[in-house]
Amino acid sequence: MTQADLYALGAVLLFCLGLRGLIFDRHLLRKILALNIMSSGVFLLLVGIASRHPQQTPDPVPLAMVLTGIVVAVSATAFALALVRRYYQQTGKTRLPEGE
Repeated sequence: MTQADLYALGAVLLFCLGLRGLIFDRHLLRKILALNIMSSGVFLLLVGIASRHPQQTPDPVPLAMVLTGIVVAVSATAFALALVRRYYQQTGKTRLPEGE
């Protein structure tokens, strides 16, 4: 198993773990955390793609995509937290209603 395979396997595990949390958890903060875990899986996959050949220098394009993705993920997380805060102020709850 190569280093790129390990990165890909870890990325798939992180993505699936985040997807499970995003679908099944009703707590809004856990959903935001799950989304961040999913994005970490994607970033790990891109880093693995960038360094497929250990003897060569890493490809800069996937690494630049990871840096851009981190900035977008931080911004999206801040926006989602603001939405959760607003939802909490209006309903007094941080969970989604059951059965809807």
